[in-house]
Amino acid sequence: MRNPVFRLPGAFRGSVHPLLIASLVVAFLVGAPIFGVLSNLVTGVPAETGDTFSHLWSTVMPEYIGNSLMIALIVALLAGAGGVGCAWLVAAFDFPGKRFFEWALVLPLAMPAYVVAYAYTDFLQFSGPVQTGLRGLFGWQAGDYWFPQVRSVGGAGILFAMVLYPYVYLLARNAFLERSPRMWDAARTLGVGPWRAFFTISLPLARPAAAAGIALALMETLADYGAVAYFGVPTLTTGIYKSWYTFSDRTGAAQIAAVLLLAVTLLMVLEQKSRGRARYYAVGGRARGEVTARLNGLQALGTMLFCAFPILLGFVIPVAILFRLMRREETIGFSQRYLEWLSNSVLLAGVTALAAVLICLLLAYAARLGRSPLQALSNRVVSMGYAVPGAVIAVGILIPLARIDAWGAERGMNFVLTGSVVALVYAYLVRFLSVSYQSVQAGLVKITPSMDASARILGQGPLGMLWRVHAPLLWRSLLTAGLLVFVDVVKELPATLTVRPFNFDTLAVITHQLASDERLGEAALPAFTIVMIAFLPVIALARAIARGSR
Repeated sequence: MRNPVFRLPGAFRGSVHPLLIASLVVAFLVGAPIFGVLSNLVTGVPAETGDTFSHLWSTVMPEYIGNSLMIALIVALLAGAGGVGCAWLVAAFDFPGKRFFEWALVLPLAMPAYVVAYAYTDFLQFSGPVQTGLRGLFGWQAGDYWFPQVRSVGGAGILFAMVLYPYVYLLARNAFLERSPRMWDAARTLGVGPWRAFFTISLPLARPAAAAGIALALMETLADYGAVAYFGVPTLTTGIYKSWYTFSDRTGAAQIAAVLLLAVTLLMVLEQKSRGRARYYAVGGRARGEVTARLNGLQALGTMLFCAFPILLGFVIPVAILFRLMRREETIGFSQRYLEWLSNSVLLAGVTALAAVLICLLLAYAARLGRSPLQALSNRVVSMGYAVPGAVIAVGILIPLARIDAWGAERGMNFVLTGSVVALVYAYLVRFLSVSYQSVQAGLVKITPSMDASARILGQGPLGMLWRVHAPLLWRSLLTAGLLVFVDVVKELPATLTVRPFNFDTLAVITHQLASDERLGEAALPAFTIVMIAFLPVIALARAIARGSR
């Protein structure tokens, strides 16, 4: 039987309908910076820069790639083990505090990595409370003891794992819950212990979800600039900024950005190819009223400690450090400058969130009405943005905008796109349209096709059907999409640093600048504000998780 979803006439399925044209325009605007960066792998300006790419490979590129790979490896191991382990314990066992850990394990998502880097540096440095307390307790002097350096490749990897493991936890937990309990019961009746059942039954079946979570964590790791720059660790992202700002080498920055983009693309391709022909069907679905194994005594205590450890490291301690800095150190306070940074952040985030929701609503609706290959291709291009680091997008936007500005100046046109709010919002949209699109599309597919047919029978056209039928039913999804984009924009640092107008600071930018000048006390309030803004949607997500599990 054919799907009764209403479709527009053949003109839409051809390629000339306005909604399809709008989708193609959006896809072009999103894809242009990405493909523009990739083109710099094979093009350049030899007369001005010489063989830039060969020079990079013979000097700094091995260090950039080596450090990036080492950090990524640490994140994959620690975030994978922590996220999968906590997900399995929460999904498969009943123990004291389980309902708390179900949602509390998501809290580190509210902590930007660069904020955690500033907090732990103050906490663990030579003059910080940890080393000062150790010297006072044992009577040590400088040089009498060894203490691990937080500002290192290993420190950066551990830090990213602490704040990014929730990606793995969320997807792996859902995968464990969706597997039929009959598989677990069958393994146990055959004499298999819980650990062996985990490694032979549960973990292989949850592998795609865990791999997807690790891939998300790695993409966020490769995209970060604030934490690695503060730690002084040369990576591909810091190399982009060094080439752009220190050496004013746009071609070099674009070519490093292209290598970073290829690394992220390769990561996604390898994750897909590694599955081969394996299939992971959820036979039996999620069980209602499933009875989980009850843990008591030392087993329950060990489980609670294992689940509490990442929450403590990734959220509780950084928040406590920020409180300590605001209480003991000289801080900015709620001054006029602070209110200006806050208003800039809220304004940019609000405009971007509103534009992203409206654009993605039209894209998802166009895909629902007419499933042409061009429509599917345009929506796939739009979905690429979130996998692309902000530094790559910034470079991909600034180079063509600079050429447009130069072209306009030659013809006496008085406009400047480079370093404007318009360019900054454009960069945000390229980066975060995918977040909004996935949320809107997820809500749209829940609307039954019969509603489309009924609206059509009652004389509603495509736009009337969107306004009168779909939009009222999608308000939760639209609100979620806007909230996610809002929070991501407030936290975004690399694109903001590069594209922002002169003397236009946001909370993220000023936090990074103050921390880079070692003015951590002054940076505490804007950093804490970012955490609180991100905390609200994370709590909403956590509550939804808790309700869904019960």
